[in-house]
Amino acid sequence: MAKSLLRDHLFHRVDALTRSQKRFVLMAVDVALTPIALYLACVLLTNDLTPVDLIRRCAAFFVTLPVLAAVLSLALGIPWIKLKAYESLAILKTAALAILLSVIALSMTWSLKIPMPLIGVTLFGLFFFLTSVGTRMVMLHVLLWILRSQQPRCRVLIYGAGTTGSQLAAALKNHESIVAVAFIDDSPVLQSMTVAGMRVYSPARIKEIVHERDIDRVLLAMPSVSQPKQARIARQLQSLGLDVLAVPSFAQLVGTETLVDNLAPVVPGKFLGRRQVEEIETGGIEAYRGKVILVSGAGGSIGSEICRQLLAYRPRRIVLFEVSEIALYEIDRELRTRPDLGEVEVVPVLGSVADSRMARSVMSDHGVQVVLHAAAYKHVPLVEANPVAGMMNNVLGTRTLADAAHEAQVERFILISTDKAVRPTNIMGASKRLAEFVVQDMAKRPGRTVFSMVRFGNVLGSSGSVVPLFKEQIAHGGPVTLTHQEVTRFFMTLTEAVRLVLLAGSFNAPGGQRGGDVFVLDMGKPMRIRDLAEQMIQTAGYSVRDENHPDGDIEIKVIGLRPGEKLHEELLIGEGLLTTPNPKIMRAREASLSELDMAKMLQALRTAVANGDAAMMRRLAATYVEGYSPAIPVEPEPLSVSTPAE
Repeated sequence: MAKSLLRDHLFHRVDALTRSQKRFVLMAVDVALTPIALYLACVLLTNDLTPVDLIRRCAAFFVTLPVLAAVLSLALGIPWIKLKAYESLAILKTAALAILLSVIALSMTWSLKIPMPLIGVTLFGLFFFLTSVGTRMVMLHVLLWILRSQQPRCRVLIYGAGTTGSQLAAALKNHESIVAVAFIDDSPVLQSMTVAGMRVYSPARIKEIVHERDIDRVLLAMPSVSQPKQARIARQLQSLGLDVLAVPSFAQLVGTETLVDNLAPVVPGKFLGRRQVEEIETGGIEAYRGKVILVSGAGGSIGSEICRQLLAYRPRRIVLFEVSEIALYEIDRELRTRPDLGEVEVVPVLGSVADSRMARSVMSDHGVQVVLHAAAYKHVPLVEANPVAGMMNNVLGTRTLADAAHEAQVERFILISTDKAVRPTNIMGASKRLAEFVVQDMAKRPGRTVFSMVRFGNVLGSSGSVVPLFKEQIAHGGPVTLTHQEVTRFFMTLTEAVRLVLLAGSFNAPGGQRGGDVFVLDMGKPMRIRDLAEQMIQTAGYSVRDENHPDGDIEIKVIGLRPGEKLHEELLIGEGLLTTPNPKIMRAREASLSELDMAKMLQALRTAVANGDAAMMRRLAATYVEGYSPAIPVEPEPLSVSTPAE
């Protein structure tokens, strides 16, 4: 209790000192130490603790040297050196002060005939230097003792006892609120050694040391180790409830080594394994030039890229129809700041495609001429877990928007579909196939609007796709999760996906038909997802860790297919493909629902949505979607379809 009160009293006294007062104290120390050093030199010369005669004969020293010590100390700037910064340079300045005082004392012995031998002057300089440095060290430790008593100290464990670790330990030695306790290192050579005054332990003893030494935080001081390995170590330490921080090397901090980010932005197109569709067909420009174009789902990956590429076609107005406020804000802000915006008007509209009043209002208020319908819930596991929302948005939302477009007599309506609509095993794919049926049904109605669909595979780099997922997993040190060793997917880049949408959407219906076409891109051969994962790991500068390469950086972990996922995707339901004006785009011949089946399906779907009946939705999908193989078995009803004439 008395010790605590003393610390509190000293803390308040020290804290109350101004900067000038602190400098005066440090100068006073040098002044006070001068006669003390003289006294010690006299004691050693006479071998007497009370050398009165020698002190009387050297009285001029005791008067003159303290004054000179004050002047020289100020001249050298020693009082301006903080105790925490009192290192090698400051010690050299103190040594210079001791030498100067010794030289002055020696000249006084000659000029004033003071009886002090050369050895005495030398002892005086030596004692002054040692007592000055020693006093400051004592003052520093007392000050740290006082400061540390006033605030909690963070006890840290340094992982890595190499150069960076030892330099870090030295830097933390005089820290007010952080105390380094011990080292951890993987090298058996360093284990059991003492580095920077601390013991080096094996990683196997981390849990024991954390408990016994009350560790709060671990500092990873091994910049030469790859980021994935550091991330794995960090996760293990975090599981013990510790804060973990990684530090760069001191050479990197001062700029003699480069701070390298191996996880540079990935260019998705490099993983395609085929040539991209590079050029926009100039023949399709007239379908959009000077038009009012509505893009639903404008804030999504596909929708936002459609908006960007539309600027090259110089439409009169782009209506951004989006249900997410933040997504709408981002794409609206981006488009308005683009240098190629020109005179294109951008109109943000916040609302849902399933809102019939809103859909009709948008069409009429803005005079929409072309609709690019990209709004959809597309994440397979999420839609599988939320079938009501998925069906309502993807199917009924498409019907609502298509009805509004038909009523407003827009020129074109293009649905963005997916390969998951082909013989689907999940609600998302089934909902997109039903949405295709909706568009095919709308195309049979008399009216001005040409309805069509564009179907393609996975888009590299889009939200929810494997590229950003794998990149994030690599950044965290892995593992990269794979659903199956042999799973394959068709891939295309976001840029070429949108080129396909805009180009196919510009095609006229063949033979005077009202549309209803399903356009499919020639996407080449499907790609193994494992090959993609390995390429991304290697592109990031790391190696794959497996049984054959246990020292690799990133592990690929197979987690099994999720509910509703297929091992291999398809692009076609039927057998035949017809040509289009572009050799990379085919037109599929596919079945559609009869008018009666469509009416029955929509009525049943609306009832299921109103009742929140997920089981009924799966039965509907099994009834009306050819090849639907649900994760949850259902009893299908008879299916009645009709094949359109080509």
